[in-house]
Amino acid sequence: MDPVGKALWLIESRFAQSISLPDIAEVSGVSRFHLSRAFGLATGRTVMGYLRSRRLTEAARVLSKGAPDILSVALDAGYGSHEAFTRAFRDQFGLTPECVRAQGHLDNLELVEPIRMDQALLVNLEAPRMEDGRALLIAGLSGRYTFETNEGIPAQWQRFSPYIGSVPEQVGWTTYGVCCNCDDAGSFEYICGVEVSDFSDIPEELSRIRIATQRYAVFTHRGHISTIRSTVYSIWNKYLPGSGLEVADAPDFERYDERFDPGSGSGEVEIWIPIKQ
Repeated sequence: MDPVGKALWLIESRFAQSISLPDIAEVSGVSRFHLSRAFGLATGRTVMGYLRSRRLTEAARVLSKGAPDILSVALDAGYGSHEAFTRAFRDQFGLTPECVRAQGHLDNLELVEPIRMDQALLVNLEAPRMEDGRALLIAGLSGRYTFETNEGIPAQWQRFSPYIGSVPEQVGWTTYGVCCNCDDAGSFEYICGVEVSDFSDIPEELSRIRIATQRYAVFTHRGHISTIRSTVYSIWNKYLPGSGLEVADAPDFERYDERFDPGSGSGEVEIWIPIKQ
């Protein structure tokens, strides 16, 4: 079973108990960083966000059946107070626990049911090449996302496009999509940018990131960019778990060179995954 399958099994079998991200990662057999990336790519949700949504969905079911004590439902869902539970419940469903109990049905709630893994996303991959990547200075536009909100990345590339070729001290025409600064909540920073030789004259509206010398597994995605999700999904959920390689907690990135046509969205894109030595 892949890491995400193991994580889903643990969550579904123990979501009524206290579970932390390290607990789930340990059962999944990978690091928290690896699990967060793989889970988000596979499900479009963060690990702990999915756990929270599943708990609230089950709490809604109990409430719709007329639970007499909302605090008991809150405690069973992992909340220490009626107030904290009510805030989370209202954020999830747009209604208070009292409203759901009073209406006695779930027809107007968007419940989060157990996820079934989509095996159709798994594709056969060519073996990556291993490469010692040099240090890079990248300047570009930055946004912060979760896997539930990352649909904004293509628009970010559109906003960055006019800068390409005019960024001070730009080196070449290769562009980079850098994923970095991930946290345990499942959010990450995405920077679309270009390599520069120096940061001193970079405009204030552009972000900067230094990528240190690092060992990488370099995969190649071929075809239209719209299908890259299957390639990335398969890297994290199929190739890496069975490879014996351990992912480093460092930026990973997409590399778009002359083999990729941004006008048509077709060509070849390299995906650089940092590997522990």
